[in-house]
Amino acid sequence: TLDDLDQRVKEAGLEITFRQSFFSDPAAPVRNLKVYKEKLYGKKYVWFLIGWYADNWFRIKDPAINCTEAEMAEAVEGHVTTEIVMLNPENTRSISNMTSQEFIEKLQKRLGKNPEETGGFQEAPLAYDAIWALALALNKTSAELVKKGLRLEDFNYNNKNITDEIYRALNSSAFEGVSGHVVFDASGSRMAWTLIEQLQGGVYKKIGYYDSTKDNLSWYNNDKWIGGAPPADYTKVITTFRFLSQKLFISVSVLASLGILLAIICLAFNIYNGHVRYIQNSQPYLNNMTAVGCTLALAAVFPLGLDGYHIGPGLFPFVCQARLWLLGLGFSLAYGSMFTKIWWVHTVFTKKEEKKEKRKTLEPWKLYATVGLLVGLDVVTLFIWQIVDPLHRTIEVRRCGRELSPSQPTPWIFYGFKGLLLLLGIFLAYETKSVSTEKINDHRAVGMAIYNVAVLCLITAPVTMILNSQQDAAFAFASLAVVFSSYITLVVLFVPKMRRLITRGEWQSEQQDTMKTGSSTNNNEEEKSRLLEKENRELEKIIAEKEERVSELRQQLQERQ
Repeated sequence: TLDDLDQRVKEAGLEITFRQSFFSDPAAPVRNLKVYKEKLYGKKYVWFLIGWYADNWFRIKDPAINCTEAEMAEAVEGHVTTEIVMLNPENTRSISNMTSQEFIEKLQKRLGKNPEETGGFQEAPLAYDAIWALALALNKTSAELVKKGLRLEDFNYNNKNITDEIYRALNSSAFEGVSGHVVFDASGSRMAWTLIEQLQGGVYKKIGYYDSTKDNLSWYNNDKWIGGAPPADYTKVITTFRFLSQKLFISVSVLASLGILLAIICLAFNIYNGHVRYIQNSQPYLNNMTAVGCTLALAAVFPLGLDGYHIGPGLFPFVCQARLWLLGLGFSLAYGSMFTKIWWVHTVFTKKEEKKEKRKTLEPWKLYATVGLLVGLDVVTLFIWQIVDPLHRTIEVRRCGRELSPSQPTPWIFYGFKGLLLLLGIFLAYETKSVSTEKINDHRAVGMAIYNVAVLCLITAPVTMILNSQQDAAFAFASLAVVFSSYITLVVLFVPKMRRLITRGEWQSEQQDTMKTGSSTNNNEEEKSRLLEKENRELEKIIAEKEERVSELRQQLQERQ
């Protein structure tokens, strides 16, 4: 029976994932089917059991079973049973001129008291119809044998002719019996109706019949299921869009907003104090570009977190381009301005004596031209990218597990160029770490910022590509790298300047030099203080020039050694 079921379900496209059978001792297979203890029951499971057990079989106490009656009732609730229909449910007359009900009444009268307790009582209609089938087959066989000059009385187990006639007669039998329509298949099995029952509230209820001779299923639609519906007979695959975690997006957006505010404060500070000599010696226009670049990069965090949860399909190309342009231009302005500073310091102060004259003069337009070149390269590259291989939305169906999506070649070229700039910036920062110059007095801070930005970017770019299929992780890595790089750059470059000007009051003294007030000329103390401060600044200038000279001498000494 199990092999037959296995073959039939394969033909129907179903799968049996687990089967247990036994030839002698059923202990081990039954142990593998610990239904209640393994929680293999409830709304996710349907058990199919044989249907000829007693109706209260699960309530009968058995010392070999360590389940209570309540546990047994809970585990078997809702299970379905099938068994052959042994008594015709329809009130039609059979070949014996009796209905099924009349047959049962006669049988009960013949048996006397408690007929249900008599062995074989339920199977009696089958036995009765089997006798009828045999009698009809023998009658038919007798008629056929007469034509061949043979008799039934001549039968023996070696007489193949009579045996074949009996087989043909039984195989072609078809009549109405008290058990239903009697017919046999080619292998000699009775083709009878199948009764389908379900245990509902501890009581078996008829939920349908199946007539295999006509392939007809009669369903009563009175089946009941735990949870209100039958469990799924296969794993449902529901395709849904995966959106970015809104908590993550809001948190990073808040950090990016605070970073933009910090960049604006730094930019305003640098512009307001542009007349202070200490600020002037840090190339304030390049620092302004750094602040603007950080602002653009931080602004890219917002479109970076926009997906189908916020925007429609038509807006995706614009959002993708916005991400690219903001990040590209922000990087070129912020990192490019720092790279230009460190490049100039390396070019001038790590060369030999022929560069000595260049150390005394610094032409700012060359620095601005270098930044402009980097930004121009980015603009041209982005334009070509947008025309040749524009960004667009694609829908990818992903299964469980990590996947690495094939990437377009254009991003690799773009990222490769940026990667080379980052590596070159690290090298230049390392080479100029011991150089001291007043022309760009914050180049050491610039070098520190380049170290941090380069390390973050070089780690984040490949990791983000690997985590492309995991939207939360990819966004977290990319956005936090942008946020932290911008924060580090702004803090390292501008906070020390703010601290120096506030603690030393240098911006106040510079303002006092330029203010023309009539009252200050009449105050000797204020005039004396102003002269002292002016002299102090001149001395600081002389000291800075001496330090620069000492640095040159040290370098010459190292070269001679």
